[in-house]
Amino acid sequence: MILNELHPGERGRVTGIVGGRRLQQKLALRGIAEGCTLTMVSSSCGPIAVEFRGNTVALGRCMAHHIQIVQVE
Repeated sequence: MILNELHPGERGRVTGIVGGRRLQQKLALRGIAEGCTLTMVSSSCGPIAVEFRGNTVALGRCMAHHIQIVQVE
């Protein structure tokens, strides 16, 4: 499953990032890496907003498409 498939309020744990070193670095600078749990805030038009560790981060849809997750309750 990819991050784009979550609905607002659902949570997912990052299991992998499919992309080059540059993408992984950009996500790491935002604090997103394998093992972190994200909560979808907004997935309507425009950027995707996710929350983790008390912070809200906006990601472009293309960037979010490369984040593999497993849904958690």
